[in-house]
Amino acid sequence: MSDQDRLLDGTRTAAAIRSEVAAEVASLRAAGITPRLDVVLAGDDPASRVYVGSKAKACAELGISSHTHELPAAVPQGELEALVDRLNADGGVDGILVQLPLPAGVDSHAVLDRVDPAKDVDGFHPHNVGLLQQGRPGLTPCTPAGIMELLRREGIELAGRRGVVVGRSDIVGQPMAMMLLHAHATVTLCHSRTRDLAAVTRQAEILVVAAGRLALVGAEHVAEGAVVVDVGVHRVADRATVERLFPGNAKKLAAFASRGAVLAGDVDFTAVAPRAGRITPVPGGVGPLTIAMLMANAVRAAQRRRGV
Repeated sequence: MSDQDRLLDGTRTAAAIRSEVAAEVASLRAAGITPRLDVVLAGDDPASRVYVGSKAKACAELGISSHTHELPAAVPQGELEALVDRLNADGGVDGILVQLPLPAGVDSHAVLDRVDPAKDVDGFHPHNVGLLQQGRPGLTPCTPAGIMELLRREGIELAGRRGVVVGRSDIVGQPMAMMLLHAHATVTLCHSRTRDLAAVTRQAEILVVAAGRLALVGAEHVAEGAVVVDVGVHRVADRATVERLFPGNAKKLAAFASRGAVLAGDVDFTAVAPRAGRITPVPGGVGPLTIAMLMANAVRAAQRRRGV
């Protein structure tokens, strides 16, 4: 298999999902229904602003109405919760997304728990988490849902295979493990206190890494032929680190020279790719899938709420 064939192209899969969503939106609009997604953005986190901008752009491209509610970092808890209550009560709003992280001092769980589960396009509400746990239909977290779509559309068999997930966050790790389990994989969930991590991850036929640590997983962590999915995204602005992670990679070094930084993942791609059967790149792997699945969730919420 060539290096290019080994790549799991998240950009291509995301484009296919968005095309399908656009067709569903067109059908809804023909019936007089325009799906609407409202985003709550509190504070001045630069990454959050970029991400929210990407969501608004995707909505515009697909015909979804999008509204962003910007609040200062010093917003009181009560004001945030009151905004969520108003959006819950607004029959024209199909999806509500509270952009994380919220400012320091805000109880994020209290705000997220206030979102109407039928409008919870992130799939974070305990009601939707419970539905996922039981394998029942509901709105599911976008990143793991996107990974499942990528694996399905790439024809990667999951039933009966050994899956290992590194990272136990509510947003990615835990729902990812549950989705793999519902697909009949045998699943191990690892975390920061897992002893001899490499010994566990080498058992994986499907390895999903969402630990939030740059280049945590190297060649010694991966079995020959494993499918490796890298959820991590890190901006690397240190030349020595770039040279260590991408030795002899003229394209990466040129990008670093031009931009002052490059992106890398939780997986040491250069070391792991030769061992992997299939592997996601960073960028161009999991990232595009998250927004594509958010759009899909917004449309799904609109269809269910409006009885379509």
